[in-house]
Amino acid sequence: MEPIHATPHHPMLITDKASEWMGIRTVALSDGHASITMTLRPEMMNGFGVTHGGMIFAFADTAFAMACNSVVDFGAQTTVAAGADISFLRPSYAGQTLTAEATVRHQSGRSGLYDVQVFADASTDNGDDGGSREGTERTVIAEFRGRSRTINGTPTLPTTP
Repeated sequence: MEPIHATPHHPMLITDKASEWMGIRTVALSDGHASITMTLRPEMMNGFGVTHGGMIFAFADTAFAMACNSVVDFGAQTTVAAGADISFLRPSYAGQTLTAEATVRHQSGRSGLYDVQVFADASTDNGDDGGSREGTERTVIAEFRGRSRTINGTPTLPTTP
């Protein structure tokens, strides 16, 4: 996937306070594709000491939204989530960096289907059976499937205060 420009940035993120709080960084963008990262912080962990599922879902959902909405023609149309499912495959922990890679699988008319894989780096393998193995840089921790719908009109973005 070729990035649109050297430092990819999606216009959606300009006023996205949730993604800003999560520390989401864009790695690569092209129409139908997005790759983002974030580093997990202690306040993102649940009572069991692993990443809260809502954090992982929100992270994958951000990659999905970026893949659904054109960077070049942003504002020409608005694509939103019609639904999404996630499967949590392995735990992740504070200090790890997550990467989400979103890809369009099917687009027909105003409806689309997107897959997002969420990976955790191997930097803080806790040694359980969900961790990475020797020689592996990252492990798939979640699979997200999003269903999109393009709606009439352009996005209403608030002005930055």
